[in-house]
Amino acid sequence: MNEKPAFGRAFLVLSSFSMSLLPFFFIFFYFCSFKNLKVMGIYLNPNNEMLRQDRNAKVFIDKSMIIANLNTLVNSREKFVCVSRPRRFGKSMAGNMIAAYYSKGCDSRELFKDLKIAQDESYETYLNKLNVIKLDLNAEYMMLKDPSLLIDAMSESVKKELEKQFGLQFSLNDSLASALLKTYSETGETFIIIIDEYDVLVREKVPDTLFNEYLRFLNSLFKNSILSPAISLAYLTGILPIVRDKIQSKLNLFNEYSMTNPMNLAEFVGFTAEETKGLCEQYGMDYEECKRWYDGYDLKTVKEVFSPRSVVSAMMNHEFGSYWTQTGSYEALKLYILMNFNGMKDDVVTMIGGGKVHVEVESYLNTMTDFRSKDDVFTYLIHLGYLAYDRETQLCYIPNEEIRKQWIISVQYEQEYKPIIKIVEDSKRLLEATINKDEKAVAEALTEAHIRATNPLTYNNEASFQSAIGLAYFYANLKYTVIKELPTGKGYADLALIPYVPNIPAMIIELKNNKSAESAINQIKEKKYDDLLEHYRGDLLFVGINYDPDTKEHQCKIEECVIE
Repeated sequence: MNEKPAFGRAFLVLSSFSMSLLPFFFIFFYFCSFKNLKVMGIYLNPNNEMLRQDRNAKVFIDKSMIIANLNTLVNSREKFVCVSRPRRFGKSMAGNMIAAYYSKGCDSRELFKDLKIAQDESYETYLNKLNVIKLDLNAEYMMLKDPSLLIDAMSESVKKELEKQFGLQFSLNDSLASALLKTYSETGETFIIIIDEYDVLVREKVPDTLFNEYLRFLNSLFKNSILSPAISLAYLTGILPIVRDKIQSKLNLFNEYSMTNPMNLAEFVGFTAEETKGLCEQYGMDYEECKRWYDGYDLKTVKEVFSPRSVVSAMMNHEFGSYWTQTGSYEALKLYILMNFNGMKDDVVTMIGGGKVHVEVESYLNTMTDFRSKDDVFTYLIHLGYLAYDRETQLCYIPNEEIRKQWIISVQYEQEYKPIIKIVEDSKRLLEATINKDEKAVAEALTEAHIRATNPLTYNNEASFQSAIGLAYFYANLKYTVIKELPTGKGYADLALIPYVPNIPAMIIELKNNKSAESAINQIKEKKYDDLLEHYRGDLLFVGINYDPDTKEHQCKIEECVIE
């Protein structure tokens, strides 16, 4: 009997044992490799590195509940979303967060675990479970030597990642839309498409050939009933809402969330008052001063919205100043102000002085070129953040001190605006003189303002006098709530100025015609006009002003008291 060597018998036993375990080894390695595999691309299923960097920033405000809103739209007829915001208002950060949440190319649980969305009932539904295609149109446009190749280059990049991810093969004739359709038909996989700075080709004023090609690209993706089942969600973000004259017919299925109508996404535009107060407390900064510099955007459901870039910069530098406006040249603002449509100049001085003007926002076509009226200019500036808009009253205004400085810089050297700037400067000096109780300076300033604001035929008219005084104090709107003819129970106080910034006195101003400044002060006291300030505590000025129709001069008397 031929007996096999011991090592041979051992080999056979080991071989047989190994073969029996082979399926288990295969399963084990298969499981291990796919458990840790993150199929990541630049465009398709990106990683969460951008969100990680945002989380590592010194200032991070949790806006993650926007995801809860979007989760309600996934795979619905309302799945097409367009969000427009000014520069530096968190558009890209929101896009990074949304991509990090949905993308199959990463595991974002650790980054989201302490954010508000983690407590929402929809959190687990889509966390890193969907295919995401994320495009930054501005980055793609800037990287190309030949921008005319933008659409083809971008489409080919995404197609290559689709081929690699799903083991498919596309032809050169396949558009991105057809590639997505083939992927969906062969794998059943659906996609979330995020396009950041989607409006860059509008803002860059590219040739019509490229712009029209871009329209066809958007149309093929989003207004395509055959492809629609493959799109779980579309999220576009930019500065401008959808252009109405060229894109509207193609993208009218998108729900638009803009600065003129943010709807239920208002709290995710800029910083809220609560968020800003928290930062001011954390960094030891004065909230009221922060509010004066960076607040002022009224988004209907959220009445106080702050410019995020500016607030963060102020906290980091521990100093209030102009930060947001550094992102764009004042020359751009001046270009639109100097269009000077009928009535625009008067509205500009009103807004620089703290007033509000009516604007019709619905007629604007959301382009950079088709300006037909001052309403179009003002609407465009609302979208850029240079103006704020009250949807209920249809009034627009300069939101805060930071932006106001930009307006003044834009027009201060323009010949046609020099009279306006002088009015603003004179009004500022008048307010300072009143606060400093400089009676002579106040009287002289009011005499000059009265001459400038009225014509000789109505100069001695009492109504014209009152109107002139009201105009002279219009700069007070920057620091005060200005109330005209406030009822007190014993008459009407001509002007009441209640401060909303710290360290300045409240004022009650009484006007007299052909009497005396002293009689104006006595009326304030006798009729106890200060009772109207029942909730105010602090310094209070009684300001009596008289106009002498014979000398055409004004007299002023100021007395100070304290309400404790």
